[in-house]
Amino acid sequence: MRIEAYRDVAPRGVVDIIMRLAERVQGKRFLHLSGGRFGAGAAEMLNALVPIMADLGVDAAWEITGGDPQFYATARALTAALTGEERVLTDESLAHYVEMNRINAKKLQLDGDLVLVHDVQPATLVHHRTGHGRWVWRCHLDCSRAHRRAWSFMRSHLSQYDATIFSLPKFARRLNVPQYVIHPSIDPLSAKNRDLPPREVATILGRLRVPTDRPLLVQVGPFTGGADPVGVVNAYRLVKKDHPVRLVLAGTAGDERESLDVLAQLREAATDDEDVIVLELPADAHLQINALQRAAAIVLQKSVREGFGLSAAEAMWKGKPVIAGFAGGLTQQVIYDVTGYTVQSVEGAAFRIRYLLNNPELMARMGATGRELVRRSFLITRHLTDYLALLIHLTR
Repeated sequence: MRIEAYRDVAPRGVVDIIMRLAERVQGKRFLHLSGGRFGAGAAEMLNALVPIMADLGVDAAWEITGGDPQFYATARALTAALTGEERVLTDESLAHYVEMNRINAKKLQLDGDLVLVHDVQPATLVHHRTGHGRWVWRCHLDCSRAHRRAWSFMRSHLSQYDATIFSLPKFARRLNVPQYVIHPSIDPLSAKNRDLPPREVATILGRLRVPTDRPLLVQVGPFTGGADPVGVVNAYRLVKKDHPVRLVLAGTAGDERESLDVLAQLREAATDDEDVIVLELPADAHLQINALQRAAAIVLQKSVREGFGLSAAEAMWKGKPVIAGFAGGLTQQVIYDVTGYTVQSVEGAAFRIRYLLNNPELMARMGATGRELVRRSFLITRHLTDYLALLIHLTR
């Protein structure tokens, strides 16, 4: 993607600022390390950011780690434990994880003026750093409730970095290296967020078998207790007593017991009520998510546990009011009574849904305000500005 393509969507002057910043880092290498090239989170952002950096003339590279099943299982368990979930981490599994990254280090080009290591999987590669470059750990997780063993293990490795980056101050833990805060972002020109003509939206919804004869309430997110889709169903049931609405729950189901139990409850609800639609979508169903959010009257993200939660920003970019849980980064995006509402209960969500349905002018005003907030604070152009400024700062 070329940086010029963002002039029509970014705030005025931002593209010119980015180009001036890029001039100051010519000849410097910016290396990203992550656990893979596919999926949400870091991979989704890097798939957009790295090509734009290359278009700007920045020597940007992206390397990924690999490993055996035990390596991936330990990385997943460590990630879950850092976000507060119960996981068993044995000395043997952690030692194997470290050893696999030692092997990774022999296969990867780790030279860079700034090396940005994303999340857990490649974290211990810092012990194999070469040259004069600065190494920074970019954490996309909420580590505020990390289990003691998991955080103690990670902290022993993070002390080898020159700095860390968290998405919010409240996600961080005390460390003996400098800490920075950079919000994640959405790409407004990606398949998930680009403009879709009404005819294309209708075609996609037709393929998904989602009727549009009633106002749609839409939640996009994993079928887990943390995202609370069961709570959304209960809120919908309260709203339906007064308003003819339809509920769409779209997301992915994991293979863990909690996710399977939640999905079973949702399927039962859909069996009992034809106006509850549960869509299991693949990880790359970006156009389908785009169409669903654009067709929605109101978008929900009633999470009780959440990371930064960019689905709210995605919906706001499409001009939709958002009703969100009081969790993670959702309160950073959803400004109460301005771009939507944050709620803490099923009854609260139902009350705010009814209130918005009874005030269509307010819905439109919130949608327009939310889109402008995302334009200024949560687009990839702002993210790129932050990364270039960090590269300048740390390598001067």
